[in-house]
Amino acid sequence: MSLKVKCPRCKKEVPWKDNKWRPFCSEKCKMIDLGTWANEDFRISDDTDHITIADNSIDDEELV
Repeated sequence: MSLKVKCPRCKKEVPWKDNKWRPFCSEKCKMIDLGTWANEDFRISDDTDHITIADNSIDDEELV
């Protein structure tokens, strides 16, 4: 039995194995999703505002 997953974009059920667009069902769904990220409609939250550096002797280059 082949594993099937739902396309994150259109929810169509597609096989996981040998699917060159996985997890998407097609290039179209993949490109629509990429465009949504590029337009910043999807975002990963930046929850670093509360972080402070206690030791001010650290150079910026050390943080990279």
